Amino acid sequence: MKNAVQPDVIVIGAGVVGLSAAIAAQARGLSVTVLDREGPAAGASAGNAGAFAFTDILPLASPGILKKAPKWLLDPLGPLSVPPAYAAQIAPWMFRFWRACSASRVAHSTTAQTAMMDLSKAELEPFLAETGTLPMLRKEGNLQVYESDAELKASLPGWTARAEHGIEFRHMGAAEMAEIQPGLASRFTHGTFTPGWYSIADPKLYTLALADHFRAKGGVIERAEVTALKPVEGGVEVMADGKTRRTEQVVLSAGAFSHQVARTLGERIPLETERGYNTTLPQDAFDLRTQVTFGGHGFVVTRLSTGIRVGGAVELGGLKLPPNFRRSEAMLKKAQTFLPGFKSGGGVQWMGFRPSLPDSLPAIGRARASGRVVYAFGHGHLGLTQSAGTARLVADLLTGRRPAIDISSFSPQRF
Repeated sequence: MKNAVQPDVIVIGAGVVGLSAAIAAQARGLSVTVLDREGPAAGASAGNAGAFAFTDILPLASPGILKKAPKWLLDPLGPLSVPPAYAAQIAPWMFRFWRACSASRVAHSTTAQTAMMDLSKAELEPFLAETGTLPMLRKEGNLQVYESDAELKASLPGWTARAEHGIEFRHMGAAEMAEIQPGLASRFTHGTFTPGWYSIADPKLYTLALADHFRAKGGVIERAEVTALKPVEGGVEVMADGKTRRTEQVVLSAGAFSHQVARTLGERIPLETERGYNTTLPQDAFDLRTQVTFGGHGFVVTRLSTGIRVGGAVELGGLKLPPNFRRSEAMLKKAQTFLPGFKSGGGVQWMGFRPSLPDSLPAIGRARASGRVVYAFGHGHLGLTQSAGTARLVADLLTGRRPAIDISSFSPQRF
């Protein structure tokens, strides 16, 4: 391995995807340096719901969301919102999202997403074992709850699609739900339990553990904001904080900021920001035994080793607008109603940027300007879920191997 002065690879981004890719590259014998504007686990990797949502194969861009969106958008604190100050700026992205909702495109995206999920699930436990983080894995499932028979019936096409791809689940009534998760309000009359839904004890602690493993194996992590990339003969120049570094290959995995760096290579990738909100409460807030998804309201309640987290929803508001923590408060208020006895005091609010592309698929592949730059970003709310699979694909690309799955659907140039 080469020394860290000029590493074989520079990974831009120290979130869960970037660090996973760095570790996978390192395991192939490459020397790796990671650059991040804030340091490990500073963004969406810190405050997500901690789920490995391998059953979540259906894209957000779908006919179903088009039916719900008008109602949701009328509620500024609802599951989906666009701040008026950002509406004009996001219009082109929304048009691409609308086009991605056609039946043929949804079918294509579902097939691609399923392949990515299968790979990510297969890679996960070996990756956790290699990094010493396997004890952090939980297999407690997810309970999706419905408030009526009509709401359950409306969800059935999605479950049929999952069944076609071999995903295990079972529908149930209130009595069976109570056996899995006691304490649900009586308004929830039906539910669907997916046992193949895994989670991590705490996403921030997991990402920090990956950083520790990477360093212990000789990796270098530096705090630096990358402002530009420049292909040169035999490598890539990386400009960061007024300093130029040179490397043979680059992995761009800077989350919601990735498109800004890609633009310096002449590529305009339609990446937008799903601003996610949550509140993390003390462990005794509720006796939670599985993750509970309130799909009709756009949020989940998750048990972590560090507390009970209430969060979710989508605010398409970019990177610059100030947080609207009334969204966190609205979800917390609903959690109190939906889970009688829920203790809402002592919580810590958070807002993070989920990097999202219009068709709900990530960008994984080489840059148009240089085959020495590999893109790995745009996972939306599935970054943790697909981190191990993405790491495998990135390592394959860096070492000239045929990718483990067909990645043409994830091409950064598909738009």
